[in-house]
Amino acid sequence: MLGEGFSLFNLLRFTVDIALVWYVFYKLIMLLRGTKAIQLLKGIFVVFIIYLISYFLNLQTVQVMIEQIIVWGPLAVIILFQPELRRALEQIGRGSFFSRNRRSEEEIFRESLDAIIKSVNYMAKRRIGALITIEKETNMGDFIQTGIPINGQLTHQLLTNIFVPNTPLHDGAVIMKGNQIIAAACYLPLSESPFISKELGTRHRAAMGISEVSDAITIIVSEETGHVSLAKNGELYRSVDEKRLIDLLSKELAPELAKISTFKQWSWRGKKK
Repeated sequence: MLGEGFSLFNLLRFTVDIALVWYVFYKLIMLLRGTKAIQLLKGIFVVFIIYLISYFLNLQTVQVMIEQIIVWGPLAVIILFQPELRRALEQIGRGSFFSRNRRSEEEIFRESLDAIIKSVNYMAKRRIGALITIEKETNMGDFIQTGIPINGQLTHQLLTNIFVPNTPLHDGAVIMKGNQIIAAACYLPLSESPFISKELGTRHRAAMGISEVSDAITIIVSEETGHVSLAKNGELYRSVDEKRLIDLLSKELAPELAKISTFKQWSWRGKKK
């Protein structure tokens, strides 16, 4: 019985040990993702493969060279990637290295929402027509293919510039996902609903059309009046002000974040702290 208990304890300890190591590696990869350090990891993997090949083929010269790289490699890594290492140590010191990225998700959404609101306000004041569709769960691939690929980071400058009149991309819809502008000049299906007001133009009908066949959110800026509207789930919210637009986007795109009191306080102001 004692032996079984001891074996069970060793198994549990081994499992915890492996899990911790994998978790640390996962957090490191997430930390380094998108930086030049990720290329270093690929390089280390290639060197390791070359070393194994040279070992089995008995390529002594190659082995000696790789052994020298292994000896001096750690020092070179510290020198070349000092900023990344410092950032990792700072995150460990703040305790954020082992925490979930809730705060970063909130910050990303705040920045995206702020960019959208700034762009919409700018275009509404100047009566620049715009059609902005934000993808949710329903895949928008078929509609993205009708436009011009952008695949760029969302900024209010980029979003606004797309809709400047008489430019190649201004006619059609922008399709976004998260904080990325996926494509511009996309064609959306027009709604054939008889309940849409006759005074509404093609942009509003396109916004209603896409909301009837997907769960996407679409913002419309009227070129004639400068009024801002929002379409979702076959419904059209006309002439929404900034406060209402922020509230609708927050509830639809980040319902969990919208419940956070600090996020609500920020969103009602319509700007970052």
